Amino acid sequence: MKIIFATNNAHKLSEVQAVLGEGFELVTPRMCGVEEDIPETAETLEGNASQKAHYLYEKTGLDCFADDTGLEVEALDGAPGVHSARYATDGHDFAANNRLLLKNLEGKENRRARFRTVISLIEQGEEHLFEGIVEGHIIDHESGEEGFGYDPLFVPEGFDRTFAEMSAEEKNAVSHRGRAVRKLVTYLHAKQQ
Repeated sequence: MKIIFATNNAHKLSEVQAVLGEGFELVTPRMCGVEEDIPETAETLEGNASQKAHYLYEKTGLDCFADDTGLEVEALDGAPGVHSARYATDGHDFAANNRLLLKNLEGKENRRARFRTVISLIEQGEEHLFEGIVEGHIIDHESGEEGFGYDPLFVPEGFDRTFAEMSAEEKNAVSHRGRAVRKLVTYLHAKQQ
């Protein structure tokens, strides 16, 4: 089954393809002729995922899904949240985002945080939402070379390593995106039977 995934981020694409498995072929917006940036102007993760999926569906008429992910830090009242990718700058500057997060957590004892992913699937014009959450905490320095974004700072509950210190398989088994994608896959497999 071919399905459009509203991302041109290679890391995200390979993460999701690994969880989806062989029965599905992910297609990027560019492969469908959608070259422009897809708008993300909502104030919630659900809103952004829905906005991106509807935009793609209207442009292509094809089944598609979009996700939005945020890091929600307790001591920062849920920030950076929906602004996670653009926390420090207008671009996706992971290093600057991580520096700002560490600066804003200086002196705070509560380091609890969670990653939350919301996926919006538009299938024949009908929308379905799937959510994945992983609880954990933020350490006080970057550690690890894998992954992207806040992965070098986030240690998931039950582990003593950051996402950036895990292999892609280990991360996918417990990650927020992995959990949301598995719910999506369960739904899609049930529809195929």
